[in-house]
Amino acid sequence: MLGQRPPACARDGIPLRSYPINLVGLADRRCVVVGGGEVAQRKVESLMEAGADRVAVISPHLTRKLRALLQAKRIEHRPRGYQQGDLEGAFLIIAATDDPDVNRQVWQEAQERRLLVNVVDDPQHCNFFVPSVVRRGDLTISICTGGQDPALSARLRQELEPRFGREYAAFLEIAGALRERVGRELSGRARSRFWNALADSEILTLLKQGKRQQAKLLANDILATHVLKVRSRGRREIPSLQDRQSEA
Repeated sequence: MLGQRPPACARDGIPLRSYPINLVGLADRRCVVVGGGEVAQRKVESLMEAGADRVAVISPHLTRKLRALLQAKRIEHRPRGYQQGDLEGAFLIIAATDDPDVNRQVWQEAQERRLLVNVVDDPQHCNFFVPSVVRRGDLTISICTGGQDPALSARLRQELEPRFGREYAAFLEIAGALRERVGRELSGRARSRFWNALADSEILTLLKQGKRQQAKLLANDILATHVLKVRSRGRREIPSLQDRQSEA
């Protein structure tokens, strides 16, 4: 329609659509946060929670917590404002200053270098969004509103956190310990049936009750049952010696 305004989350009038991914291996990647205030602090903390240990902060000033991280040698620091070229060698960038011009300069350099970049509170100058996260060990539940309403993301996270307790982290530890054997003993539909049976079992209930050893035993019993079923089907499919002689 003539005169219709483009969606708020759009670039060049084209609505932005997101493709959810979870980045891994950040420990080996240089991440840069431009800004040293409370917002930048939260971004640094979220990166560190995701395993990043090469986080560089560019800002003339730091919050008390960021100064503590610097003293503990857990972050790098360039005690000045952003300068062209600061993003060299970086993998991921977050611009979190209160100066829109600086944030746009960061965006421009990141675009030229083809880097992952997020400008806080500016969806049009992002090629990824930072979601609200519920994390339980290897379980990660991400909530993203496309940069439109961070408060809604935070509220949904608060609603989900009580629903997913520490038992989910323990469940994934048990499942992870079985993965090698599952890959070796099962394949195709049999493997899928096993994982579904594991998820549908009482393991989470046992873990919530603090019965970790019983949960591990149950997981191993479920795997053993599925392996025996596969082997049993394999034996039935092989003709016996008597059958082969009668056929001859």
